[in-house]
Amino acid sequence: MSKKEYAFYPGCSSQPKASASNYVVSVNSMCKTLDIELTPIPDWNCCSASISYAGGGQLERLALNARNLVLAEKHLPGKDIVATCAGCWLNARECKEKIDGSEKLLADTNTALKEAGLSYKGSAPVRHMVEVLIEDFGYDALKKPVVKSLEGLKFAGYVGCQTNRPFGIAGESFENPLYLDKLIESVGGEAIENWEHKVSCCGGALAFPEPEKSQKLIREIVESAYDNGADMIVTPCPLCQANVEVYQSEINRIHGTKLNMPVMYYSQVMSVAYGSSMKEAGLDGHIIKPTKLQEIASKAETGKK
Repeated sequence: MSKKEYAFYPGCSSQPKASASNYVVSVNSMCKTLDIELTPIPDWNCCSASISYAGGGQLERLALNARNLVLAEKHLPGKDIVATCAGCWLNARECKEKIDGSEKLLADTNTALKEAGLSYKGSAPVRHMVEVLIEDFGYDALKKPVVKSLEGLKFAGYVGCQTNRPFGIAGESFENPLYLDKLIESVGGEAIENWEHKVSCCGGALAFPEPEKSQKLIREIVESAYDNGADMIVTPCPLCQANVEVYQSEINRIHGTKLNMPVMYYSQVMSVAYGSSMKEAGLDGHIIKPTKLQEIASKAETGKK
């Protein structure tokens, strides 16, 4: 494979002490195998995913995202912008489409950016990492680096909301997207079929103001994964991963259930299949330990190329 280079937007959730730090660890391992170079955008700022809670409006959201896009164009010209966080990708892409589609919003955004000596041109596309894997590599190419078998492991591919609506992945159904299933199968795992909660909301925005509603949604997702024979849930979204993993213990406490379903990132599954160690795949940072995947990763350490 020839090296592919991208302008990387890390986002707040993927920082070393953030909840999704194991995500970026596994992404780095996966990218090393696939010869992908992710160069962080210099001096990037928050994507504004939660700015409305602090009283921010549309222009603030547009300006914050546009600043990141401008810095990518300035420092990493000609490179597509890639985000691993579903929320970051959604916010950046939505803001880009709004600015690109309105002369007034473009003018207002550039007025704000002028204070920082910047000007938005909108030349680089904004993509999620799964788009890169699917569109720039393809499922057949993703099979080639596999050195460790995942045979016997069953995964519930949990797409969630943000990588599915309103944009989704090109060519995929909004009701039954298959890209996550195909990614799992491309590295030797088994994706459970006809899982009814594949695109259900995890209640991320309700976790604090209305926890009982959020936990009801999580319980339905996890119990459905159990009912369909899954060993673990796999997602492309840091908020989904954290929400569905963290609150299982609270649901157990309140309802007397015994939920203990590991919730993984696609990049962790792929990294293990590519021969990464437990640490390299970020498997050592979970509240609910993915023991079956950890066992495979431990064996993979001696077989890695």
